[in-house]
Amino acid sequence: MGQEVHTQVYQAADFQHFQQQLAVETKLLEQLITQGGFSERNPVAGFEIEAWLLDDAMQPAPCNAAYLSSFNNPLASAELAKFTIELNTPPVPLMGKALTQLNEDLLSTWRQAEQHARNMQLQLLMIGTLPTLSQDDLHLGNMSDMNRYRALNEQVLKTRNKPIHLDIVGLEHLKTDHHDVMLEAAATSFQLHLQCPLSLAAHYYNASILASAPMVALCANAPFVFGKDLWHESRIPLFEQAIGAGGLGGAAHGPLWRVSFGSDFARHSIFECFAENLKHFPVLLPEYFATEPEDFQCLRLHNGTIWRWNRPLVGFDDDGTPHIRIEHRTPSAGPTEIDAIANAAFFYGLCQNLCEQLQTHGTLLPFAQAKDNFYQAARHGLDTHIVWLNDQKYRLPKLLENELLPRAALGLKSLHIDAADITLYLDIIRQRIASLQNGSTWQRRFMQKYPNDFAAMTRCYLDNQRRNRPIGEWDNP
Repeated sequence: MGQEVHTQVYQAADFQHFQQQLAVETKLLEQLITQGGFSERNPVAGFEIEAWLLDDAMQPAPCNAAYLSSFNNPLASAELAKFTIELNTPPVPLMGKALTQLNEDLLSTWRQAEQHARNMQLQLLMIGTLPTLSQDDLHLGNMSDMNRYRALNEQVLKTRNKPIHLDIVGLEHLKTDHHDVMLEAAATSFQLHLQCPLSLAAHYYNASILASAPMVALCANAPFVFGKDLWHESRIPLFEQAIGAGGLGGAAHGPLWRVSFGSDFARHSIFECFAENLKHFPVLLPEYFATEPEDFQCLRLHNGTIWRWNRPLVGFDDDGTPHIRIEHRTPSAGPTEIDAIANAAFFYGLCQNLCEQLQTHGTLLPFAQAKDNFYQAARHGLDTHIVWLNDQKYRLPKLLENELLPRAALGLKSLHIDAADITLYLDIIRQRIASLQNGSTWQRRFMQKYPNDFAAMTRCYLDNQRRNRPIGEWDNP
C-alpha cells in the first residue's frame, strides 16, 4: 500500500481526470504488451517483509516514525500502523547463488533493523498476526502519518457506506464491527516478487495461483486474532474483510473484491488483469501526475489499491525498459529469516516447474478448484486435502513430499540455482513437512500448554526467532 500521495481530500474533477489518464495508460499497456514492448529478461527475485515494533511487555509500540527517521535506511519504510514497518531487499537475478544472496541481504538488513530497535528499547518481530494485539490498538490515532492511508480509509469507507464487519469462523468464532481500515494492520506478510519475461508472464501468473494452496499452508503463521483461535492463516479472511469493498456496479456485490484470490487465470495475456482493474474497480486515489503515459503512474497506483493474493505489477529495469513481475502475497511474515528464504526457494522452484508444464499442457486445474484449494489450505494448514492436477484429492503433506518438493527442486535446477542451495533450503521445507510444524501449529501447541498467555507465547516466539532456527526444529513449549 506504500506509495505516498500529495493529499487526502479529492474533488470530483480529480476522479474524472484520473479515470481518463488511467484509460489512456491501460490502452498503451495493451499496445506495448501486444507488440512485445516489455522486458524479456530472465527471472529476477525479490521480496518485502513486514514486521512489528513491540515494547518489553510484547505490546505493539506505535513509534515507527521515530524509528525510521533515526534508522535512516532506504530499505525500510512505514506500513499502515505506527507499530509496523516494511523491509525490502534489492532484486537478484534468479540463478546461481541467488538464494544465498537473498539470505545474506535479508540477514544484513534484519540484523541492522533489529539492533536499531534494541537501541530504542524496542523489539522487532516478524509474525503473521500479533497474538497480543487487541482491537483497541487499531484506531486512527495509530495510523501512520501518511496521506495515502488517510485517503484510502476515507475512500474505502465511502464505497461501503457502513462499518467494516469481521465474521471469521475457525476453531473459534470472531464477529465484530470496526469503523476504519486499521483492521488491515493486524495482518503482516512476506511478499515474494518474481520478475518474468513478458512472453511467459501469463504462465508465471497462473503458476503462482496454482502454488498458492501449498504455499499458504506451509507458511501459515497467523492462528490468533484478538485472542480468538481462527484459521491456520487467519490473515486471509482478516485482510479480505478488513478492506471489504467490491468493484463497480453489480460487481460490488459479486465476486470482484479489492482483496481476493482473483476472478480467473490469465487465459491469453497478463493484460487481462489490468483490463479488469480499469473495467471493474472504482478509483480510490485520484492523484495528479505530471508525467508521460509511458511511466504508467496512474495504472500502477490504481493497481496498488487492488490486492489480489497474486498480483501482477508493472515496473522498470535499470535501463528504463518496462517489465512485468508477479507479487505473491499469501505467506505470513516469519517465523525466522531462514524460514523466509526457504519459503522463497520453494515458491520460485515450484512456479518455474509449473510454468514449464503450463507452456506445454495449458491450464492444469480449473480456477474454481485452485481457489477452493487455497481457502481450504488457509483454514486447515498442513492438515488439509487438496485436489491436484490429475483431479485426485491428496493429503497435503504427502503431496508436498512426493510431488511438490521434487517439482520445486527441478524448477530451481532449471533456473541454474546452485545445487547446494537447492538442498539446503528445500531440506528446511522437508523438515517442516516431516514435523508437521509451521508457525501456526507451534503457536497453538503453546496455547494448549499455557492457555491465554499470549505475552509469554510472543516472548518465547521472539527468543526462538532470534536464534534463526527453522520452525521445524523449534521445541514444543
